[in-house]
Amino acid sequence: MANFLKKLYIALIFIFLYSPMVVLFVLSFNSSKSRAKWGGFTLQWYTNLLSDSSIMEALLNTLLIALISSVVATIIGTIAALAINNFRKGTRTVLMGITNIPMLNAEIVTGISLMLLFIFFKVKFGFMTILLAHISFNIPYVILSVMPRIKKINISTYEAAMDLGASPLKAFFKVVFPDILPGVFSGLLMAFTMSIDDFIITHFTKGAGVDTLSTKIYSQVRKGIDPKMYALSSIIFITVLILLILINVIPNGNKEKAIKK
Repeated sequence: MANFLKKLYIALIFIFLYSPMVVLFVLSFNSSKSRAKWGGFTLQWYTNLLSDSSIMEALLNTLLIALISSVVATIIGTIAALAINNFRKGTRTVLMGITNIPMLNAEIVTGISLMLLFIFFKVKFGFMTILLAHISFNIPYVILSVMPRIKKINISTYEAAMDLGASPLKAFFKVVFPDILPGVFSGLLMAFTMSIDDFIITHFTKGAGVDTLSTKIYSQVRKGIDPKMYALSSIIFITVLILLILINVIPNGNKEKAIKK
């Protein structure tokens, strides 16, 4: 009975998590624009998707902002985590507390604050303001992803590499960086996910004529969401699902081959 209840509980969790995506996926093949009526199976929303320049532009902006901001935030966040780790315990605790503030703070407060900052410095709103905003709120996620890996580093190996003649930079990339790479990669994925998913901060820092997928969908809510957005969301979901499967399956396959050899 206990095992049955555990399986039922897990099944309910997955149903609540993925039932909205199933509905979205089904609606992307509905020939009717009405969400309450099934008009028959069709692929027209997928075929019309590529011809819609506004949606393609929003998708390109979303991917560019997410990719650039996540890479820049990962570099800055990794350097910041290494610097914070070198401070004394009291100072390190204070800095980590400050790092946690943007994560605990409401996004609307962060969005309005960044908007006022750009207005104060008379920065023209557009692609660059969105990019700077995404970099700023992604950095804490990277720091908190990298910091646990840095704490596990054995400093003796770094010092030994320098004693053997390696420069500080070479010793870092040969000894330290491979140890913190999982944390760096985790921070990169977290930053990319947060950036591609963000709406509130993007809404307050974007300029006229610049849209991401989130702001594009929001602008369609009042007049009705275009079914082509269902098709695009389904494609993104399937792509992410395939990537996750490959990331988890390929390393296991390589381990099995290594064991057999």
